Amino acid sequence: MQERQQRRRDRWTRLGELGSLFAAVFASVACSMLLVRHTGSPISLWVPNGLVVGALLVVGRRKWPPYLLAAFAAYLLGRMASHGGMVNGQAAADLALDLANVVEILIVATVVRHAFPRIADDTRFLLLGRIALGATLVACAASALLAATIEYADAGIPFWEAADSWFRSHLLGMVIVASLTLVTLRRRGRVLGERGHRLRMLRDVMVLTAITVGVFAQSRYPLLFAIFAPLLYLVFQHRFPGLVIGITIVALVTCVATAMGRGPLDLIFDASPAEHTLLAQIFLGMLCLVAVPVTLALADRRRLSRRVSESESRYRLLAEYASDLVMRIARDGTRRYVSPSVRDLLGWEVEEYMRPHPEPIHPDDRARVAEAVARLWDTGKPALIQYRLRRRQGEYMWIEALARLAPSPDREDEMELIYTGRDITESMHAEQALAESEQRLRTITDNVPAIIAHIDAEERYTFVNGYVREVTGLDQAAMLGRTVREVRGPELYPLLKPHLDRALAGEPSTFEYGAEYGGRQLYFQTTYLPDTTTHGEPNGIYALTTDITRIKLAEQQLARLAHHDELTGIANRRRFSEDIERAMRDAAQKTLLVMLIDVDRFKAINDTYGHAAGDAVLCEIAQRLKAAVRRTDVLARLGGDEFVALCEDVASPAVAEALAQKVTAVMHAPVSYGDLQLRVTVSVGAALCHGVDAVSTLMFRADEALYRAKERGRACYELTCSGL
Repeated sequence: MQERQQRRRDRWTRLGELGSLFAAVFASVACSMLLVRHTGSPISLWVPNGLVVGALLVVGRRKWPPYLLAAFAAYLLGRMASHGGMVNGQAAADLALDLANVVEILIVATVVRHAFPRIADDTRFLLLGRIALGATLVACAASALLAATIEYADAGIPFWEAADSWFRSHLLGMVIVASLTLVTLRRRGRVLGERGHRLRMLRDVMVLTAITVGVFAQSRYPLLFAIFAPLLYLVFQHRFPGLVIGITIVALVTCVATAMGRGPLDLIFDASPAEHTLLAQIFLGMLCLVAVPVTLALADRRRLSRRVSESESRYRLLAEYASDLVMRIARDGTRRYVSPSVRDLLGWEVEEYMRPHPEPIHPDDRARVAEAVARLWDTGKPALIQYRLRRRQGEYMWIEALARLAPSPDREDEMELIYTGRDITESMHAEQALAESEQRLRTITDNVPAIIAHIDAEERYTFVNGYVREVTGLDQAAMLGRTVREVRGPELYPLLKPHLDRALAGEPSTFEYGAEYGGRQLYFQTTYLPDTTTHGEPNGIYALTTDITRIKLAEQQLARLAHHDELTGIANRRRFSEDIERAMRDAAQKTLLVMLIDVDRFKAINDTYGHAAGDAVLCEIAQRLKAAVRRTDVLARLGGDEFVALCEDVASPAVAEALAQKVTAVMHAPVSYGDLQLRVTVSVGAALCHGVDAVSTLMFRADEALYRAKERGRACYELTCSGL
């Protein structure tokens, strides 16, 4: 009776599996055909064959015939549904195309099952990927040739065009959909993530979905590259489920958007639907080419790591049995066996240590050890713990103990705790000394008057000393884990980027730059030094940044003092000499105007009112003259009461005369000094010259004009023209 019920349940289960496969294949065939019919775009991704192959790889070969029959029937009915019924002359072609699909499915499923009768966690996934890809290439090529022959004979479609379209869509569909189906059927509920991590996986999937939809929702910017980062993050975090779900989402959005003429691929003007489909397939192929090998490598690495870990655990246990303290302890704490090494480690004889005696564990470690032992008895998982144990002489030593449960050799159906412990006192002291050394180093680096940082190969800060807060006001902890661009900002980052790249390439770089922090303009000198591993591979860079603001400000002040008159603030003789030399070089064939300006009877002001009054008069004169000349003109004090103005691009003698007259006129108003109103005038000698090749000639002519102005009675100007 029970056997009959079990057979009935098995029959209904098999029928449910066949029905699910039929429904999935039927829906995918019908949807694909309808999408092609209504959009006029070729198929980007052929889904049904991948569904069938994934299903075949998780069942025994005896179940393959009914699975293939269900898929074949779904192919036929799906094509009929997309055509709106049976089309005359089309049935034979559809039947032949469906047979080509079955050939493709059988080749892939047979090769993979022969190479890997069982796919489990210990499978060599890289080898599986290579074999599956090779079988898929052969199968898709064979089915493409068959399909192209059928379509050429039936509808006159060019042979290689039909073969190319079939091969690309079937290859992508087999890689993406077969992987999704296989992982889903093998992991079932776990395909959505392990328990406790499903919300995180849902979050990561939603991020990928949002980015993918956002990329394909617009046709203005070529943002396809933006999909790679969230997809690879999903792969690294969730392995196979992340791969198949992520690739499926991207493929679905890509195919639908391409068929509807949306997305970045639409940036290509005048491209046909077939060309858009080709680009979409190339994009999906590149995604698979990047993500699938990474996932397979991660799975292989996890498998190898697990084996290495198990081997190391067994080896370590055996080694500790041979040389370290070994005990068998009952659940009530009774020691049933103590190895002779207790004498060398703790100074106790075996018989003495077997008897109950005061607790030897350090009081600060007792609760932690008791918790680990209780957890071991509850879970059965081995525990590795470090704690302090008292020797017979009274001093404490550090012990690293490995404890695990094992059947008792002399008490049937009873478990004992197998304990192996070794002396790690020296290593603990070394670790403490290292921690103290690191603390001292941290104290030193935090107080060195320079910013010291380490930046990894991804340009993220992994270390920053505390001095950064004093200089920039940035929080030291907030910088760790963030990129240079995030911390320094988009305006400063482009200046730093070339030096970062040079240092990451192995070349030191020292440079200076300015930045604003807290409303202050600061200047820094930074040195980037490459950090490499023991194998010479790039591991990031060390950055040493010094605040050179005082030095820069001092340099700027010195530069100002060297080129400006200390009393009046305008240019001095040195600056004027440099500017007139430059003007003579740059304007050899242009007209230059030089105005020598002399304060009339300035000595009388000094003698009558004192040098303070004279200095005040000179400052006022400088300001008035500065207002009288043009912004592009150079006004300088040559010394004492002598000023000079250099004017370029003076169009005519009339313009020169207007400038000289304006300079003279600004002194008509008296100069105020305390309660005094001082009448101050200036004499101007102006020389307008064209093609003069010597500064001395120009200055000589201006000086002659000034002499004539003084002879006329001062408070006037004289203009001389040459070469006009």
